[in-house]
Amino acid sequence: MSRTRSFLAGMTACATFIAAVTLLTGAKAPPTKFEEIDVGRINIREPDGQLRMVISNREQFPGTPWKGAEQPRPDRRTMAGMLFINDEGTENGGLIQKGAIGADGKVNAGLSLTFDRFRTDQVLQLLHAEQDGRVRTEIAINDEADPLKLDLPQRKELLREFSTLPTEERRAEMAKLRAEGLLPQNRVRIGTTADRASALQLSDAQGRPRLLLLVTADGKPSIQMLDDKGKVARTISLDTAL
Repeated sequence: MSRTRSFLAGMTACATFIAAVTLLTGAKAPPTKFEEIDVGRINIREPDGQLRMVISNREQFPGTPWKGAEQPRPDRRTMAGMLFINDEGTENGGLIQKGAIGADGKVNAGLSLTFDRFRTDQVLQLLHAEQDGRVRTEIAINDEADPLKLDLPQRKELLREFSTLPTEERRAEMAKLRAEGLLPQNRVRIGTTADRASALQLSDAQGRPRLLLLVTADGKPSIQMLDDKGKVARTISLDTAL
């Protein structure tokens, strides 16, 4: 019995010594491996605790990370997905998705992968959406404001203030922001349309479509050039004389 106690005491001392050496030298324990894990949310953090990525179900989906804090976004609880978070703790894009058949028997589904400009909103988006029998799939490339001039919360506050103005005054303020490049503008859009055509749309810096390459569902190709009012100024098709 005394030998057994001595052996156990020795093993305990050895384990304590190994733990102390590991703690003092900073040696890393071997990573834990799982064949399968069920979770509601995973937070990926830096060694200092800074949040860098969230993978979540819809019930636990976070609000908007902003400079290390979180702004409430209850509207996000309809989708599951992933958020990317930059070095300062601000949202930098993400992936969200859902899919269900509603009580009306129609599919309501979508997936969006986005990449944001620093402190603003998405400059690149991969989107698929199905609702009320209408389906569209596209890639969108957008211009976003210089965040050092107007970041996303500042823009939201301005737009909230503009909403209280008379119509003409509100339009004038919006036009001013647009002219200064402080509003998001789509520049390139490529994908399928609700009527099953395939299209490439190119827009100017004011977000006005100026060139459209189109192939209809029944196979008719065309090139449309638009003026600054959105009116088709010229069309080139298979029937156009060269």
